[in-house]
Amino acid sequence: MYAERSVVRVHRDLKVHTTLYPNPRTSATVILVNGSLATSTSFSQTARYLQPLFNVVLFDQPYQGLSRQHNPGMPLIDKQDEALILLDLIDMFRADHVMAFSWGSVASLLALAQRPERIRSAVISSFSPVLNPAMQGYLDRAQHHLAACDRHAIAELINETIGEHLPSLFKRCNFRHVSSLEEFEYAQMLLHVRQVRELDASQYMSCVSHIDVPLLFVNGEWDRYTSPADARQFAHLAPQSEFATIAHTGHFLEMEHKTALQDVQRAVEGFLLRGRVGQEQPARLAMAG
Repeated sequence: MYAERSVVRVHRDLKVHTTLYPNPRTSATVILVNGSLATSTSFSQTARYLQPLFNVVLFDQPYQGLSRQHNPGMPLIDKQDEALILLDLIDMFRADHVMAFSWGSVASLLALAQRPERIRSAVISSFSPVLNPAMQGYLDRAQHHLAACDRHAIAELINETIGEHLPSLFKRCNFRHVSSLEEFEYAQMLLHVRQVRELDASQYMSCVSHIDVPLLFVNGEWDRYTSPADARQFAHLAPQSEFATIAHTGHFLEMEHKTALQDVQRAVEGFLLRGRVGQEQPARLAMAG
């Protein structure tokens, strides 16, 4: 796909590397927000199926991927900073929709609570408003390994927990990526873990009730860490919400197998194009609740 790449200045004079996949047949734009320790390349499949329908924007946080080289000596930033960065990018690219994955959803929900004028809807995948026992155990171990900067232990932990349903090839790629990150990136992730754990669900997710656009929450049936049942608690917080459970799939959803990719694509496209709430997603999607 044709791509337009640029480095833009955002909140706190930080620099962010962006990739725009333009679609000349539409003015609608969706911006994708990746999870912790990931880069925008993790959205390669997502961008491929969304670009025929939308302009698609990907970006790396200032401490990640292609942005990192442009921010030497930068301070650690928290999720509120990431929310302000996202709001800047929404304005720059005139984005109409947001799609976030895993811990990228925290900053996204914080940003959406500010009610950016252009945003019409958002997809929140592999995320829930509670830290259940499985996630608590994962964060306990992650915090220990991140503090020690134990690269191999961090990579192994991700593959055996939230990545447990990834195919072996993806696990090898994931291990290679996570174990090769710089110390600064592990310190950044450690800050995020500590920030999330210091706040209970009612505090850091209270912002969701202020969001005034339709939200689709997508979770994998086999995801023990951000389970469909836990995600359903957003129904009490988000005034306009839908929920789709992707059958036979864990935390990484469409990366786990081809059928999951097709199911996520159908759920996301149907929601973004339909722009209506209060309906369950059709066929192939095992619905929780």
